[in-house]
Amino acid sequence: MSGEIIGGVPEKASKLRTAAVIPAFNEEIAIGSVVLGALQCVDSVIVVDDHSHDHTSMIAEKAGAYVIRLPKNGGKANALLTGLREAEAQGFEAAVMLDGDGQHRCEDIPTVLAPIMKDEADLAIGSRFLGEQKDIPRYRIFGQKVINRISNASASVNITDSQSGMRALSARALKNLDFHSDGYNVESDMITHFSDRGLKITEVPISVRYDVPNGHKQGAVSMGMKLLGNVVTMIGYKHPLIMFGVPGAVFMAFGLALGFFTLVDFYVLRSFISQVMLAVVLFMIGAFLAISALTLNSLTLMMKSMMIKK
Repeated sequence: MSGEIIGGVPEKASKLRTAAVIPAFNEEIAIGSVVLGALQCVDSVIVVDDHSHDHTSMIAEKAGAYVIRLPKNGGKANALLTGLREAEAQGFEAAVMLDGDGQHRCEDIPTVLAPIMKDEADLAIGSRFLGEQKDIPRYRIFGQKVINRISNASASVNITDSQSGMRALSARALKNLDFHSDGYNVESDMITHFSDRGLKITEVPISVRYDVPNGHKQGAVSMGMKLLGNVVTMIGYKHPLIMFGVPGAVFMAFGLALGFFTLVDFYVLRSFISQVMLAVVLFMIGAFLAISALTLNSLTLMMKSMMIKK
């Protein structure tokens, strides 16, 4: 999606040309200080205004940002990918992502960029869980651990903070942004996509603030359920044998076992038990899941083969 370009790119020398990419929606309260803080650590700041209804664009421009104002609200994923692709188009060799609400500390930008500058990683994720967790609400820690486990299974990696919005990308990563994502799923989708491409992923410790005046636009429960649903869907697509085949085998095993013991009761005790219907239902559900897993796995292998040929 194209948007209106406002402002210019500040000139500043560094070993690698670096940019901070900030998606923003109605962030006039904090965006100015975030831009000013980021400019102390990078060569340029790209703010993607996701069709805000306040003065986000104007304040970001006056603070020194290169501003892209989108013609309509498309969600965080669209705004973020727009900014990252713009950074790649402008020739930046590294980009760091951070939120526009002030949750992320600009002082952590050099820490997140360090693995990229040293060519040790293509994606460096700022993890809230590698350092002290005293300021993180417990419900967030619990929810994040659940999503981490499922997300790591999908991407075959071991990440402690798969939903962190503060991360840095190398030039190689910026050239591999050809994936679709929606809303707040972009962080998980990015990890899965880069992992599939063989890009190097690492984590560094950061800290965040949860007392900002304009935090997440969605409730934590609603956002968490959407993220969980997206990750489960991704596992179903990438690993259908695990997602559907394993439960199918379990259902079939229970159905067969229940059917066997039902027949034993009938022949030995001469009493018919109505459990036979439950055994049949369990076996049929298991068989359906197993067949679905095999079919989806065949389609997945076929699609991967087609992508390799291309």
